[in-house]
Amino acid sequence: MLKITKTTETHLIELSPERIEAGAWINLVRPTADELSEAERMTGAPQDFIRSAMDPEESSRIEIEENHILVLINVPIDHESHDYEYDTIPLGIIITPDYFVTICQEYNDVIQNFSEARFRYFSTFKRTRLLFQILYRSAMLFLKDLRQMTRRSDQIEQDLRQSMKNEELFQLLDLQKGLTYYSMSLRSNKVVVERLLRLCSNPQVSHIIKFREEDDDLLDDVRVEYDQAIEMAQIQTDVLAGMMDAFASVISNNLNIVMKFLASITIVLAIPTMVASFFGMNVPVPWTAHPMGFTIVCFIALIMTIAATWVLWKKKLF
Repeated sequence: MLKITKTTETHLIELSPERIEAGAWINLVRPTADELSEAERMTGAPQDFIRSAMDPEESSRIEIEENHILVLINVPIDHESHDYEYDTIPLGIIITPDYFVTICQEYNDVIQNFSEARFRYFSTFKRTRLLFQILYRSAMLFLKDLRQMTRRSDQIEQDLRQSMKNEELFQLLDLQKGLTYYSMSLRSNKVVVERLLRLCSNPQVSHIIKFREEDDDLLDDVRVEYDQAIEMAQIQTDVLAGMMDAFASVISNNLNIVMKFLASITIVLAIPTMVASFFGMNVPVPWTAHPMGFTIVCFIALIMTIAATWVLWKKKLF
């Protein structure tokens, strides 16, 4: 999907490729090959800039070529379409002298936040500020997901305290994997933010990145949010790692208890079997002709069983 919009004083208007104007925002989501070619034609951006976000393995970075700047970051995926799978996808942002371009292979909450209902909070003309707002929004989504991970890990912990099931352990593994992806993305995005800060003070790119005084506070907010998200992800990773180790020990201990109990039951049940085997042999045995012989043998087996059970109980093997 290729969508071209431009903010005015009253609303957000949509333009066609034939009537595109300076200051427009070109947004590509799940673009086709034709739409990517159309974006190249309209913006004059290098082909590798336009197609960089289509590779799911691309890492966050900044590239500058002539009058175009590529800012590639990783953003959280849309959980509604991925059933709460915690992963990230690349989001490409290209700043040209006339246009602002975003490219992503999936719908995401970062771009969807900049809709017509919120047109008063951003301007497609102020491309540098819009870039910082997108970075700030991505950091907020990371924090939101990290808080959700914390709540989910607490719930899984409560479930594991009630009963040890593989399902809860698999959920913990999924959370650990998601935290790994988030930690890597947050750290690489933070590097991008730091380099942006240096670029804003570089006069050689001032004609593309126009840094205004009012943008300074926003950029500081971006850095603070990313620092907070990185610290929160690290804390949650350590907590989950400790939780996995603790529950692994609990599961191993529970297995030992079960095996100890089963061994004790086996010993207790073996005593009547042993007594019956002795008196069931085809040789002369005591009380063969006694009318109460069977009762006596059963009583002996019962006494020995009770004694063995008492000994095992005293040794806390039950």
